[in-house]
Parts: sequence; structure tokens; C-alpha cells
Amino acid sequence: MTRPNIVVILTDDHAAHAIGAYGSLVNETPRIDEIAARGARFDSCFATNSLCSPSRASILTGTYSHVNGVTTLVTPIDARQPTFVSRLKDAGYRTAMVGKWHMGDGPGHDPEGFDYWDVLIEQGEYHDPRFLSADGLRQVEGYATDLITDLALAWLDSLDGDDPWCVLVWHKAPHRPWQPAERHADLYSDPIPLPTTWNDDYATRTSSARRAAMRIAEHLNAEDLKQQPPPGLSYEDESLWKYQRYMEDYLRCVASVDENVGRVVDWLRDRGEFDRTLLMYASDQGFFLGEHGWFDKRFMYEESIRMPLVMSYPERIPAGTVHDGIVTNVDFAQTILDAAGVEAHPRMQGRSLLPDLVAGRATDPEDGFYYRYWEHDDAFHKAPAHYGVRTRRHKLIYFYNDGMGLPGTGAFTYPGEWELYDLEADPDELRNVAADPAYADVLADLRHRLRRAQLAVGDRPHEGEPALP
Repeated sequence: MTRPNIVVILTDDHAAHAIGAYGSLVNETPRIDEIAARGARFDSCFATNSLCSPSRASILTGTYSHVNGVTTLVTPIDARQPTFVSRLKDAGYRTAMVGKWHMGDGPGHDPEGFDYWDVLIEQGEYHDPRFLSADGLRQVEGYATDLITDLALAWLDSLDGDDPWCVLVWHKAPHRPWQPAERHADLYSDPIPLPTTWNDDYATRTSSARRAAMRIAEHLNAEDLKQQPPPGLSYEDESLWKYQRYMEDYLRCVASVDENVGRVVDWLRDRGEFDRTLLMYASDQGFFLGEHGWFDKRFMYEESIRMPLVMSYPERIPAGTVHDGIVTNVDFAQTILDAAGVEAHPRMQGRSLLPDLVAGRATDPEDGFYYRYWEHDDAFHKAPAHYGVRTRRHKLIYFYNDGMGLPGTGAFTYPGEWELYDLEADPDELRNVAADPAYADVLADLRHRLRRAQLAVGDRPHEGEPALP
């Protein structure tokens, strides 16, 4: 069988529940939906660390954050470590990276293993962005989502010969500050429905969660929303106004992403390449779109950790496949290498998802999957570090809470705290049952599952976690 070409389109902060193929109630994404219709949709794909840079590093390297070294936004990648791209290049693939890198820059941190790379500076700008390549720094006029696609397709058009290729098309959108293209300025101006958990009162959550500075009502400002709220609004009405403004611009940014996904699909079809190309669309993690009153990510709650992932490869993946087994971003690298017939590097973790798709089954890891958010963020979103395990039915989270405190004030420590959710009885995660005697046996079992999952990936428990029962 001919080795496939590979396209990996990645966005930043695109929630699965803002994609039509996942049943979005707030927008339409017909071009992303095409990939799902012609291939597979993954309904239980999760980030193992819901933060932009760490997730991108896990996707590239096929390893967890503590292995690849990118645990937070300020820990740059050692770009010399093995990645699925370096393995493909060694196997004769031509390789390119265009768009948002956001894992450090300079010697040892710039993209490696690519024949061509052209990336945004740090977070990047939406309008007239700066790009850095091996030839240096330049500013390009236009809208970032369009320009990233332009550059990727121009590289593809420049290729000669029959050797297979792999291109990463990694967008900034729809990351904050949500600046849409002018052509979409009037989209989604009708009232956008509120999520059912908008009025979550956090009554059973731990103080670790209640401290979070992510409420739309209090923590989205005029800079985020491009204008001041109308004067004289009540607290409730101002909260609703902020939600509408936030969602309008967020969804308008998604509209440009969807159009540009369509441009890539059309390019492949026009050249007869679609059927023999492994085409993946994903986001680096999920995002709160008003659920629990929040925006942003970080927490080990469903809206934050659930990643959209749709994948087409008509020569091998049946159209309309729905995979509901638990998969993670750590699985991407081995899946891509398996499809290309290239051996994974021994340090890579996770597994290939291709056998599941070809055989029409959905496999779960025995103990669910392991999650760890490392960034003690007490100065910005106030989301404390935590880890946990999620199985098909349950989720256990441990907030270990050491070293919290503003820089320069001296760190202090809150007691460690547990949260436990029964996802079958409480899919919206509104009732923490960690202290409920009826769940005592479940809690004990999940603590052992957590330890097994943690040790299986080479991580270790926090020293403050109480001894296992």
C-alpha cells in the first residue's frame, strides 16, 4: 500500500461542543464536519494536561508532560527530542510546520525535523502577524488563519517528486483575544443560548475550584470584549452581555478556521490526494464556553479536557466511524507513524488508534487515562495544580495545593483536596461525591487506579497525598 500523505490541522482552544459534528448548539462547522463524515469522529479524546504548550509537546513527542519536559507555558521544549515528525523525515517523508509553535524559540527550541518551518512569534497576532522561519523574522499583511493556510498550501504546491509528505497546519484561532476576520464581523449576532450549567454555584466543589478566577461575569474585561458593557446593567444582565460578546467573537474566529479547513480539503480533492491522505483535525485542548460560568481551560473537568478529533483516510478508515473509547493526545504520534508504516521511537507512550478504526472497535485503557496539570497559576487564573484519573464512569481529582501564592509574597499551602464525580449519574459534574459515604468504596478503588495509571506513565504521586487505603 502507498504510504499516505499526512495533514495535521491543530487549533488552539477550540471546544468540541463548538463543532457541528459534535452536536453544537451554538454554531455550524460544515467543512470540519466533512472530515468526520468521510472518516472517524472520536467522542472521548482527552488532553493529558489542558494547556496549550504542554498539549502541543505531547502531540509531537507522543509522551506525557513530565517526560517531554513541557509541563507549563514557561517550560520550553527541547526540540531535539524524538517526534513523530523526525521519525517521518528519517523515513523519507518531506516535512513542514506552519503556524503556531508556542513552545519556545531560539537554539534548541525552534522547530526541528522539518524541511520547512514558518511559525508565529509566541502567541502570535491575528492581524498582520509576524512569522519566524529559518530565513529570519518578517511581518505579513493579512489575517493569521488565512495566512497560515496560504503558506502551507504554497509549500505543498512547491513539491516535486513522489515522496510522501507531512504538513502541520497549526492555527492560533480561536485563542484569546478573539479577533475575527472582518468578513465575519456580523456572524452570530443573534442571542446565543446559555449552557445549562451557567448558574453552577460550586456548592459541592473544593475550595481549589472555587478560587478559580475564570468567571465570565467577573474576569472578562473591556479589552477582551472590545468595548465596555452598557451602563446601568444589573450584575446578572451584565454577565449575560459579556457572555454574548465573548461567544460572538469566539465563534467568528471558529468560522475562519472552518473555511480554511475547507481550503485544505478542496486542495486535496482537486489533486486527487484526499483518499490516500491521513487528514486530522484537532484542538490542543477543550475550552469552557460559559459552562459553570467559566471561560478558559486548565481544570480536569470535561469541557476543558475533551478535545475534538476527526480523522479521514478513506483508503483505510471507513466513512462515518464513531469511536467512543478513551484516547488522548499522547496517542496521536503513534497513530500517525503506524499509518505511515514507520516504527515509533521506544520512548513514545500511548498507542496507535489505527487498529481500532480499521477493525471498527473502540478500545479503552484498562485504568482510564491519567491527567496532570502542573502550573500553579495563582497570579492569573488561580487554577491550582492537580492530577487525576478518568474512567468511563468516574473521575477522581486530587488538588495538592502546595506552593500557592503571588510572586514575591512567599508561598503558602492549602490542604490537599479530593473531588470525585459519577459521570453516569452526573454528566455535568455538579456534585462532588468524594465525601459521600455511598461512594467510599469507589473512592478507594479509584485511588488505586490513579496510582497504577500514574506509575504506568512514569510519574510519581505528590508527597502531600495521603497514604493509600
